[in-house]
Amino acid sequence: MRVGLYPGTFDPITLGHRDIIKRAAGLVDRLVIGVAINRDKGPLFSLEERVSMIEAETKDLMTETGIEIVAHPFENLLIDCAHDVGAQIIVRGLRAVADFEYEYQMVGMNRAMDPSIETVFLMADAQYQAVASKLVKEIARLGGDVSKFVAPDVEKALKAKLSN
Repeated sequence: MRVGLYPGTFDPITLGHRDIIKRAAGLVDRLVIGVAINRDKGPLFSLEERVSMIEAETKDLMTETGIEIVAHPFENLLIDCAHDVGAQIIVRGLRAVADFEYEYQMVGMNRAMDPSIETVFLMADAQYQAVASKLVKEIARLGGDVSKFVAPDVEKALKAKLSN
């Protein structure tokens, strides 16, 4: 069984993330969405909220693809998380050349720790290449329309969170 791990903060999950998840599901038999507990980033949504959004946003993709997709919180090294979930493949989404430089360094470090785990890069679909959770939060915070960047339920959650 090929197990893939797609890690990120997903604060919140965007349509770009969903696009990568859908395409990654075509490469593996089981896809684990590694939800990073990154206290340094100070996420807007709690871990439980992010996991819940991911589960809601991937439910129909599981039916569509026939692939099990699960959310898995983690706070350890990515390579250790891959071991924990039995992943042979780490999936990384790329939006732009700037992403590649950082990701290239990460691949080198991860390969040094475990050369048996392969990293696969998927380019974001052209319509999502500029979409970043950080920018989505900023647009929402300033009262802008984020409906082109996130699913309706995520948009509602953003509005509710920011109205408090």
